[in-house]
Amino acid sequence: MTENLEQLHQTLEAARAEVRRVILGQDEVIDAALVVILARQHALLEGVPGVAKTLLARTLAHVLGCEFARIQFTPDLMPADITGTNVFNFARNEFTLVRGPVFTSFLLADEINRAPAKTQSALLQAMQERTVTIDRETHPLSPNFTVFATQNPIEYEGTYPLPEAQKDRFLLKISIAAPDRDHELELARRMLGDHSPEATLEHGDVRAVLGPGELERARAALSDVSMREEITAYIVDIARRTRTHESLLVGAGPRATQALVVSSRAHAALAMRDFVTPDDVKAMAVPVLEHRLILRPEFEIEGMTPAESVQKILESVPVPV
Repeated sequence: MTENLEQLHQTLEAARAEVRRVILGQDEVIDAALVVILARQHALLEGVPGVAKTLLARTLAHVLGCEFARIQFTPDLMPADITGTNVFNFARNEFTLVRGPVFTSFLLADEINRAPAKTQSALLQAMQERTVTIDRETHPLSPNFTVFATQNPIEYEGTYPLPEAQKDRFLLKISIAAPDRDHELELARRMLGDHSPEATLEHGDVRAVLGPGELERARAALSDVSMREEITAYIVDIARRTRTHESLLVGAGPRATQALVVSSRAHAALAMRDFVTPDDVKAMAVPVLEHRLILRPEFEIEGMTPAESVQKILESVPVPV
């Protein structure tokens, strides 16, 4: 195992420990978020209000030494509210760029499906190209620019569903459920004192494991995680099977294949290994694929979910030895 990978393992373990001091009972969610960050991609967080979606993004930004900004998406939000705009400065007799919240490292796009398509598309360029265009001038964003977009899965009134092309830009869909009883009891106890999760973060009780600019170096160690040709072929076969499976109207495209490759590699690094196994692929298949698939109406009526379709596909594709 290389020295860079050893350092990455130490960083990940320290980051997990610090984030768990704030986010209780969500270890799988924390790991999935770290996969997204390691892979330099974006995540779609889905969960009912109050399950710490915003707090998760804030905590990760603090622990990994990155800037954090938040946008509350609403139906009247305009693209310039996200990207920024040029404002005329009378004192200097020139236009000055007032930067929008996308000029950050970690961006929480809260309730992204409440904004109209024009505003969603402004964020799409930033996600895909890590640049924004303001008055025909292109401005680069942080190389660490990562979007955590949230959706409420039970409330759709007054929302604009994300188009398939935009959902495909998210590496993972991370579903966040309520914590189990023991962790919720611990949360309730903390609220009786001054050790609530928010207070723990705001009072400086959570340390940063990386300094400014160090995240990029940590990510570079991911290239030391090897993947056998048989595992790569396994990933391709899974993605291709979604295009012919009887329960699916629309399967996953080539971007999903790429996403499964990079996320499986990051999952192996989180498991403290320098090689990818079929179990890494299986662990990442549902969060990578489910938001990219469209069920046939007859299967949807029967109550099947895209995640169940992915599980059936995993059972049908031969696992490499």
